[in-house]
Amino acid sequence: MSSETDVKSWIDQARQVVVLTGAGISTDSGIADFRGPQGIWTKNPGAEKKADIRYWMSDPEVRKAGWRTRLESPVFAAEPNAGHRALVELERRGKLLAIVTQNVDGLHQKAGSDPSLVLEVHGTAHRVRCMACGENAPIERALDRVRAGEEDPPCRSCGGILKTATISFGQSLDPDVIDAAQRAALAGDLMLAVGSTLGVYPAAGLVPLAAQAGAKVVIINDAPTELDRLADAVIRASISEVLPRLVTSDPDEPPRPPGADLV
Repeated sequence: MSSETDVKSWIDQARQVVVLTGAGISTDSGIADFRGPQGIWTKNPGAEKKADIRYWMSDPEVRKAGWRTRLESPVFAAEPNAGHRALVELERRGKLLAIVTQNVDGLHQKAGSDPSLVLEVHGTAHRVRCMACGENAPIERALDRVRAGEEDPPCRSCGGILKTATISFGQSLDPDVIDAAQRAALAGDLMLAVGSTLGVYPAAGLVPLAAQAGAKVVIINDAPTELDRLADAVIRASISEVLPRLVTSDPDEPPRPPGADLV
């Protein structure tokens, strides 16, 4: 199996890198994953109801519990870690085609990644959407209402049910985002799958898609994934430690503008 040195060389030689990120890249920012040994759903299986659209829409008690949980969520105070910042460096070098993220925490953008290069396949926790009229707003407005005593704040425009702008179980993914992610996977010459178990589709399907298109595939995760067999290299290490080492540029490499050589 290839080494870190090999992977660093591949990144140096790559022209269009596509990065797929999962919850593992954000754990060093204090955001727990869902299915790992210390994951939110592993420790409290009942919490998964709050992420199921059927329960959210039909059970006011689930919504009330969900809003209380959001008041305490570490997502809103979290800061990007060295793993997120490493991908900003990759962009600075003009090599980054896209970041396809399964995360809803917004830490890639907060780290400085160009929002136009970040494809959030599961939406964002930083906004809310009315399930009746579609009105969209920053989540802080809804959280202020919860703090003021509204346990289940309705839409102020139509009275409909509000929900974070994340994709819950039972909801359809945005076809435009999925199409853009698949096009990126086909266009890249190197795929970095970072901090994902690669068990949730269609995001995980980007890895075999990239491999079939001829890209090298590197999987960086602290535990085995379901697609390790497809990888040219598998690295088991702390993401916030190893990713900066891999993407640090050669000191003699001239900087290129973001997006250089990208289709």
